[in-house]
Amino acid sequence: MLLILWTHLLATSMMVAVIWFVQVVHYPLFRRVGRDAFVRYENEHTQRITFIVAPLMGAELVTAALLAVLVEESRLWPWAWGGVGLVAVCWLSTAFIQVPCHRRLSLVYDEAVAVRLIGTNWIRTVAWTLRLPIAVLLSGRVMA
Repeated sequence: MLLILWTHLLATSMMVAVIWFVQVVHYPLFRRVGRDAFVRYENEHTQRITFIVAPLMGAELVTAALLAVLVEESRLWPWAWGGVGLVAVCWLSTAFIQVPCHRRLSLVYDEAVAVRLIGTNWIRTVAWTLRLPIAVLLSGRVMA
């Protein structure tokens, strides 16, 4: 259980850091790349960021689900399952909003799509930010 807790807390913490960096620094800079270089830039961005976030998102998903099932203290169940719900929000937003935006931007720079990407990414930013105190709470309570 300790390995699951630490992996969960680490993956969630890292995703919170990554999503805030992407939201506040990286995505807004998309508009400054320039149309001629943007498609190449976007494709490299997607490849590089996937290398970082895919393992973290996978680890977070698996450990969140395991915690929800393995937590023995019934008063922690709503927190554990709430954490799973927020993971689902992150995954669904990624799959149905951000990935389609990135696919479009990988073909041609479209200002409206870039603006949509930046705006809708707040869904993930908020969801991951809310996940962190839940991960801390679960880790603290279960390890106590």
